[in-house]
Amino acid sequence: MAIITTICSSSTTIFSAIPSLKHPLSHQSPPPTSSPPSFKLGASSISNEAELDIGNATETVSLSSWTGVEVLFDGESDNGGLKARRKRRRRRRKGFAQSLVVDDGERDDRHEYKRVILGSVKKGYLSPKEEAEFSMCLKHEARIEAARRRIGEAQELDPTSKQLAKALRMEKNSVDNVLCKGRESREKILRSYRRLVVSIATGYQDKGLSLEDLIQEGSIGLLRGAERFDPQRGYKLSTYAYWWIKEAILTAISKNSRMVRLPRRWWMLVAKIAGATNDLNNKLRRSPSYDEIAEVLNVKVSTVRLGFERGRSPISLDQAVLGQNSLTLQV
Repeated sequence: MAIITTICSSSTTIFSAIPSLKHPLSHQSPPPTSSPPSFKLGASSISNEAELDIGNATETVSLSSWTGVEVLFDGESDNGGLKARRKRRRRRRKGFAQSLVVDDGERDDRHEYKRVILGSVKKGYLSPKEEAEFSMCLKHEARIEAARRRIGEAQELDPTSKQLAKALRMEKNSVDNVLCKGRESREKILRSYRRLVVSIATGYQDKGLSLEDLIQEGSIGLLRGAERFDPQRGYKLSTYAYWWIKEAILTAISKNSRMVRLPRRWWMLVAKIAGATNDLNNKLRRSPSYDEIAEVLNVKVSTVRLGFERGRSPISLDQAVLGQNSLTLQV
């Protein structure tokens, strides 16, 4: 009887913890606590069977009850997760819609920036046939321009088309056609590979030249590379012209980025020293010495010291002394 009481009390505790579920044995009367002496053996056997039946029933009801509770909780979590996902979606849509709202002035600035930086850009590079054709037109144009410069230096006047045709043993119309096709080829190459030039130029910003100047120098390098391009080697024009674009940009930076021009090799050395110094600063958490920088670059210490000295920016003599606005560096 004690076992029956324990089981029933445990089941009551379980269902009392879940108010939404009814106790399965709540409608039954509690089992008798005593039995007549004459039926002691029979009552004990019956009570044992009853204990087993009630225990199995209670366990089944308890498991099914907890299963229902788990399903209920899962459903609530799914609904909550769905609501959260919908809320995040609405928030993203709202932010995207706000980002699309642009003032007229800002839209004009973006359009002006795109027009200045990218210009009239053609999507996609040229085909191999077009690359060979335009490169050949640039070669013919360069040959005529070289003859024009040579004749102009000789007679100190710009030669006419007839003089060019006579010097090159060509017809006047042929000279004009070559020059016209050369200009068209130059424009098409610049329009097709403008994005390549911009992508390379953006990596050399904050070096002393503006982005527009870097793009201009890169475009000159692109045309120089297109003029020397040989399609029979199997390379693409973009692959071949990449080095020429980069070389033109680096040359312009070394010549025009400083008030006092440094030779190309010293400018490259100063850039390497600056990069090694930044890396050692991040690694050592302190300013590196000349010996450490020289060890990283595999150069002499005197070379590193000279690179620091030549890499200094010039100072104007009219610059005011700190704390003394009326005094300047000029003696």
